[in-house]
Amino acid sequence: MDPAFERHCSELVARERSGHTAVVLDSLLYVWGGYMVREMHKYVTRSTEIYMKSITPVFHMSGEVPPSMSGTCGSSLGGNMYIFGGCDDGGQTNQMFCVDLTDGRYVWKKIIPLCGSAPSHRDKLSCWVYNGKLIYFGGYGHKVLVDDLFWGWNNEVHVFDPVKGSWAEPQTHGRPPAPRAAHAGATLGRRGYVCGGRVMETRTNDLHCLDLESWTWTEMSVNKHRISWHTVTAVSESTMFLFGGLSVDCRPMSDGWLFDVETKKWREFEHPYQDNWMFRVVVLLESAAG
Repeated sequence: MDPAFERHCSELVARERSGHTAVVLDSLLYVWGGYMVREMHKYVTRSTEIYMKSITPVFHMSGEVPPSMSGTCGSSLGGNMYIFGGCDDGGQTNQMFCVDLTDGRYVWKKIIPLCGSAPSHRDKLSCWVYNGKLIYFGGYGHKVLVDDLFWGWNNEVHVFDPVKGSWAEPQTHGRPPAPRAAHAGATLGRRGYVCGGRVMETRTNDLHCLDLESWTWTEMSVNKHRISWHTVTAVSESTMFLFGGLSVDCRPMSDGWLFDVETKKWREFEHPYQDNWMFRVVVLLESAAG
């Protein structure tokens, strides 16, 4: 095979990775970032391309391209892909970037806030998109308190308004979830949901929702498994789909669960591919795209 053609073909398939982020726009799924561990050494490479599911081309970036990162939080709003936080070679970050996915040029811009203070440096957080705003929850990173440096998990809520270029930290009410990272989140109507995640050496199985108008927390339910690195996707106006994750003993999971927000009950979703790792990837992509 001609070497140039072989290189071209290799670019049509997204390279293997972990810790990446993905957003959906119209009928397409865009994948950005992540890392690869080469052999058994702690050598990590990170990606700065965007891959588009369907014909899976790779788009090479221009403009103020973000550094190669994993654990960043991606979201789609107004035809733009926003990424915030993450971990690069220098550790956690609190920088934000956006790229227009509709103009075909894929030029990145670094977001400089005009008002308010950005959250502290963190990765493995989640985001709800509501009423034209990006609402971030949790994550792992460092925070300065009274001249001392503290590392760890948090349960903070921060809001970014892209129109005003402003950050705000609303005062929430009710009992908030415990601090966590590597959890999953979804938005249904005016409520943002957060499920599972990691706190220190353990993983959680609780589900909480935040009313994004009144900023009131409510604990909803618990799931069978304590997991992190899973996905939760809104599949109807009253149902969320939970898939996969990493168990307490670090086993990759492949079971699926449906949660009804009206009855507040979980129901296991049966499928014939429990031990098929490729199905895990496909379901993650299809559930995000659908």
